[in-house]
Amino acid sequence: MDIFGLHFDIEVEKIIKLVLRLLTLIVAFSIFLPLGKKMISATIHKMSLTRKTKPGRIKTLDKLLLNIFSYVMIFIFIGTLLSLFGVSIGPLIAGAGVVGLAIGFGAQGLVSDVVTGFFILLEQQMEVDDYVTVAGIDGVVEEIGLRTTKVRAFDGTLNYLPNRIIENVANHTRGNMRALVDIGISYYNDVDQAIHVLERVCEDFQQDERFKDGPNAIGVQNIDGTNVVLRIIGQVENGLQWECERDIRKAVKVAFDDANIELPLNYQVIHQPEQIGESNGRK
Repeated sequence: MDIFGLHFDIEVEKIIKLVLRLLTLIVAFSIFLPLGKKMISATIHKMSLTRKTKPGRIKTLDKLLLNIFSYVMIFIFIGTLLSLFGVSIGPLIAGAGVVGLAIGFGAQGLVSDVVTGFFILLEQQMEVDDYVTVAGIDGVVEEIGLRTTKVRAFDGTLNYLPNRIIENVANHTRGNMRALVDIGISYYNDVDQAIHVLERVCEDFQQDERFKDGPNAIGVQNIDGTNVVLRIIGQVENGLQWECERDIRKAVKVAFDDANIELPLNYQVIHQPEQIGESNGRK
């Protein structure tokens, strides 16, 4: 009985040690993961102050490094956890190499994601908070990772885009943007008078600090079956083009009302069967 009791005590002691090590590992992971993230963010922030890096670039690097750090910490956690249970990591790594060769063709998409993401970051094609058009989606970049890029559309939808499908990047955030307003007027209005009214409106906005150049009334842009289209163009600070366009449209509407310039109306001509028969009878 003493032998069995001793054996039981040894097993209990092993279980207790294993549980203590497991708890220590979990506590250490819970401490070092957020602490490491804070240290990375603090380091990135200090670098931004010394090198005067753009805020978008800082956010991009911050999110990317935090993402990589999380992957590394999870890998270390899993490896340490397996070693606690007596699982040798060496054979697993060797086996992973053999299995990796077997599934290499299936992982081509993942490799392509990582490579494409690397070049997007290296070439600074887009950064966090940039307004872009990628893969047919318009929105603001929230995160650029090694595998996916997150773009939030203007309706609030968050799109997860695999980096390999990002072939063309239209970045609308680099440099000043163009505020473009097309205004249609009726055929019966005096075009010269309408352009003169637009020029007065543009003069008022030229004192607006949001505009870097213009705005200017450039004249008749198009003539179609219902109206004459006049155009206003100006260069504004990035991200303010929609706001400025709305303000210009409102000011033009008020100015046109004061000058009795009519906006185009859609006319519909309806022929009733009786009228068509009477017309044919007269002929």
